[in-house]
Amino acid sequence: MGSTVSKIEEFLSYIYGVRNLSENTLEGYKHDLDLFVELLGNESELEDITLGDLQLCVAQLTEKKFAATSINRFISAVRSFFKYAFRMGYIKVNPALRLKTIKAPQKMPRFLYPSETEEFCAQPEKTNLLWPSRDEAIIKCLYSSGCRVGELAGLKLRDLSSDLSSAIVLGKGKKERRVFFSAETVAALKKYLLERKQHIKKDSNVDALFVNQQATALTIRGIRYIINRYSGIEGTNHHISPHALRHTFATTLLSNGADIRVVQELLGHASISTTQRYTHITTEQLVKTYNQAHPHGGKTSE
Repeated sequence: MGSTVSKIEEFLSYIYGVRNLSENTLEGYKHDLDLFVELLGNESELEDITLGDLQLCVAQLTEKKFAATSINRFISAVRSFFKYAFRMGYIKVNPALRLKTIKAPQKMPRFLYPSETEEFCAQPEKTNLLWPSRDEAIIKCLYSSGCRVGELAGLKLRDLSSDLSSAIVLGKGKKERRVFFSAETVAALKKYLLERKQHIKKDSNVDALFVNQQATALTIRGIRYIINRYSGIEGTNHHISPHALRHTFATTLLSNGADIRVVQELLGHASISTTQRYTHITTEQLVKTYNQAHPHGGKTSE
């Protein structure tokens, strides 16, 4: 296993330095490949690992009740590693070529209805838990722009347009795109930035848009903590994640007739198929609205 472990470390260095993957993606690869080494549990050299060995690893994950999405992510990491090992000449045959993913149930993204969104956006001012003006700006930025939480955490003051109505974010694959903020969000940002200016020392070189109480850049974990507080028992008591606000952004646009290609661009999706899953949600919304509003909605014919 010694050679396998060293080649995995080499592969991780490669994907970080050459493919410019994010740290989160790199951590995911590392976690899955560490798990692979643990599951293999023998002294086999890299070139001795067979398709049967890989299938046995997948079977063990299934027995351990891993979610289908987690297993498929594991399979993807293993495939990528063996593809690299084959290309580099470390193995003569790639055993992962015929390693198949498992069928995962279609999971609809969690999103908020308009009334829920309005209630959630009002929580910072209503509950006064942490830093209300900052937290309201964070929530409204996520909802009105469709940013990923990592993209929001990475925003610098210089990334904002002069009128605060848009910003340049760095998305997956180090690709830049422009996102837009609503008038309400711009108002929230202006209020927060005034307080931020007072909170930060004049000689400070902190250029992160969102900062914590210690006047240092707010991390992804910090933003998740903020969202958890306002959606927990102190707030709405209906837990959501930052990503749910991104889902809400997408479903809101599509429900109001936005072109799916435009939504794809705003979300930074590489493939249109990723964006298309939101059309299933909007169809469900239409059916639900019909059943609630139409006199015959939800009734079976007699």
